[in-house]
Amino acid sequence: MNDSNNQNRGVFGRAGDQNAKGSGPIVPVSPSQALKPEKAPPPPKRSRRARNQVVVFLNFVLSMVIFVLIIGVGIFWYGKTEFEGRGPLDRTTDFMVREGAGLNQIAAGLERQGIISNQRIFSLGAKSVLGEDTLKAGEYEIKAGSSMREVVELMQSGKSILHAFTVPEGQTVVQVFNRLREAPVLEGDLPDEMPPEGALLPETYKFSRGTTRVEILEQMEKAQTRALEQIWARRAPDLPLETPEELVILASIVEKETARADERPRVAGVFINRLNLGMRLQSDPTIIYGLFGGEGKPSDRPIYRSDIDKPTPYNTYVIDALPPTPIANPGREAMEAVANPSRTKDLYFVADGTGGHAFAETLDDHNSNVARWRRIEAERRKAVEAEAATENSEGN
Repeated sequence: MNDSNNQNRGVFGRAGDQNAKGSGPIVPVSPSQALKPEKAPPPPKRSRRARNQVVVFLNFVLSMVIFVLIIGVGIFWYGKTEFEGRGPLDRTTDFMVREGAGLNQIAAGLERQGIISNQRIFSLGAKSVLGEDTLKAGEYEIKAGSSMREVVELMQSGKSILHAFTVPEGQTVVQVFNRLREAPVLEGDLPDEMPPEGALLPETYKFSRGTTRVEILEQMEKAQTRALEQIWARRAPDLPLETPEELVILASIVEKETARADERPRVAGVFINRLNLGMRLQSDPTIIYGLFGGEGKPSDRPIYRSDIDKPTPYNTYVIDALPPTPIANPGREAMEAVANPSRTKDLYFVADGTGGHAFAETLDDHNSNVARWRRIEAERRKAVEAEAATENSEGN
């Protein structure tokens, strides 16, 4: 009885269940129908609020904002990586930023030379780094592999390559102009009118590419003015020199007489002693300047006895006291030597054959030193002649 009931339940079970849940007649179904799954209930209908066009539009806008934000973050990250990453430059090179050049122009030049990989990224990154600052004009040394940020920071700092222009002590204004004219890095022409002799301070001047020759000349004049003011203010009180210009004149003679720094105060002392006694300075360099001016004596031209006696405004063998102008541009040490000379009784000096000079208080001692120097010169001439004769005999 139980089995038959179970069988009936298997056939009529679904219908029975349905009947058990509600009223109505029992509808028999076939076994295949009984095994079919019931239909899922339909989804709930969207509310009118969800179907509102405003809500749909806002959802679209929010989706686009998120999409754009993701894209923007990606672009920013890429640009930051490129801006701060290693650059494409494979060897150190120089780059010139011209005065007045704009950021885009500089960026284009950097990309053209292979220093950066993308000028747009460089320009955008530079603006964020610089703020209200600018890239400074000048010539820069860019290291291999420098990132765009490093290039920007270098040009922002203004630490450009500095070149050097050196003027040796004792050169005339004409000779300085020749050096300026031949300096390949400097730009522009020199003025038609030269400054006075002795108006330029011989030193090494640092400058960046693009500096003009006139600018260097102005630096030298200003440097000489400052140096002379300082030295004149610290001079010894009893010098027979009335003006700073006279100090420069005597310093130019000292400069031409000796290149040794340890001798300059003593040589200056000799000339100061002579001025105090009313003696003529008798300096050979003044003869040369009186004959040849700022161009200087040709290297193969000796000084003749007739030159010593030839009257010129500069020949201190002929004129009393100082020449009318300096005979060269003296260095700072020569001017300081004249301002504070050695306190000796020396009145004479002559070359000693070692690159220095032998000093003497009396004429007799001086004549002995001169005789010694002439013997040294004679021995040197004989050695040169003997060497030349040996070379000639070997050549024959």
